Amino acid sequence: MPFSLSLKSNCQPKRLAVKLNAKGEQFVLKGHPWVFSNSIVKINDDAKTGDLAIIFSKNKNRVMGLGLYDAQSPIRIKMLHSGIEKVEINEVFFQKKITEAFQKRSELQKTNTNSYRLLFGENDGFPGLIADVYAKVLVVKLYSEIWLPYLDVVMPILQSTSKAESVVIRLSRGLQNSKNHRLKDGEVVYGTLENEVVEFVEHGVNFSANVIKGHKTGYFLDHRANRKQVGEWSKNKSVLDVFSYAGGFSVHALANGAKEVTSLDISKQALEIAVENGKLNTYSGVHKTIGGDAFEELNKLIKKRVTFDVVVIDPPSFAKQASEIDLAKKKYAQLAELGEKLTAKNGLLVLASCSSRVVSQAFFDINNEVLLASNRPFKMILQTHHDMDHPVGFPEGAYLKCGYYRFSN
Repeated sequence: MPFSLSLKSNCQPKRLAVKLNAKGEQFVLKGHPWVFSNSIVKINDDAKTGDLAIIFSKNKNRVMGLGLYDAQSPIRIKMLHSGIEKVEINEVFFQKKITEAFQKRSELQKTNTNSYRLLFGENDGFPGLIADVYAKVLVVKLYSEIWLPYLDVVMPILQSTSKAESVVIRLSRGLQNSKNHRLKDGEVVYGTLENEVVEFVEHGVNFSANVIKGHKTGYFLDHRANRKQVGEWSKNKSVLDVFSYAGGFSVHALANGAKEVTSLDISKQALEIAVENGKLNTYSGVHKTIGGDAFEELNKLIKKRVTFDVVVIDPPSFAKQASEIDLAKKKYAQLAELGEKLTAKNGLLVLASCSSRVVSQAFFDINNEVLLASNRPFKMILQTHHDMDHPVGFPEGAYLKCGYYRFSN
C-alpha cells in the first residue's frame, strides 16, 4: 500500500558547507543536537530550510557533524549525526536510526501495552519529529519544515517498523500556517481510519486517543509508568487527579480498585473523555468530575475540609520560556501547599512537573521546602523521570520529574 502523494516535497535539499565558532564546535563535539545561529561563522548564501548542513572543523577542515538547516529557527542547524565517522544521510541511515529507537522500546512492548513513543525528537536523533504508536495507528507530528524533503523516505520506514495499518500526520501550529507544503493537520497518509478515536492498552488498562484532533498526538504517553504506580497504590482509596486531562491517573486508579476517584480539569471536553476512558474498563468505584481552574477548585475543597488518600497534581508546563521560570516555581510551591492540605492522614501526595526549564533538583527542592513548612512528617518514597520510550539524549531533553510523598500522620 503506497503513501499519499502529498508526502512528496517540491524542494530538493542541497549540501551546505558550514563552519562554526569555538563554542559551537564544542557543542557539536559533545553531541548536542542544536547549533544556534550565533555559532555559525560561515555558510552558503543560498541556504534553505531542509538543506543538509555539513559541519567542518575550523582547524583540521574535516567533517565533524551533519545536520538539517532551519532558516525559521534560532536553532539554525538541527543535528542528525556528530563525529568524524563518515555517514550518508539516506534511507539506510534513517532505517538504522529508527531500528535502534525501536529496540530501545523492546522491554515496554513485552508488557500488556500497545502504545508507545517510537521517536522522541532530538533524543532519538530526529529533531523536530515525534512518532507515537496507538495500537495499529502511527501518528507522526512535525515541528519543523526541515523534514519536508525527507518524509517520503522516513515515513515508510516508520510504518513498516511499527507495523501500523494507518498513519496520521499532525502538524505544529507553525507548520499548519506554512505555505511550503500540501500537508493537512490530521491527514491520514497511509491506510484508512474508520474512527478518529483510537483505543489502546497501557499496562492492561484500556484508553482511547483522538489522533486527529487531540493534544500533541492525541495523548500523553510519558507518564505511563507513574500512572501504573499510582494505580497500584490506589486500591480501596479515594483519589484526586488534578489537571486530569483524559484521566490517565484516574482511570488507572479506578481499574485498580479505587473506591472513589475525582478528576479535576479546566476542560469540560477533557473530563468527558476521562469518563469515557474509565468506561472502557471494569470498575466498581465512583468516578466524579470537577470542571474549573485548578487553584480555585483546590481552595474550595480545602474550605470544605475534604481530603483524599491519594492526591496527584500533574500540571501543564508553566515555563515555556526563560522569563516564566520564577512564576513557574511559585506555582509549583502553591500546588505543593494545596496538595498537602488535601492529602488525608497517612496519605500519598504525587507532584509532577513537565517544565524542562525548571530543572529536576529545583523542583524537588521546592516540594521539600513547602512540605517541611507544613510540619507534617513525610517521606519521599519515590522519585521518577521519563518512561523508557522517552529516553533523554541531552540536558534539555529532560523535562519530566515526579515525586511521591507519603505522610505519616
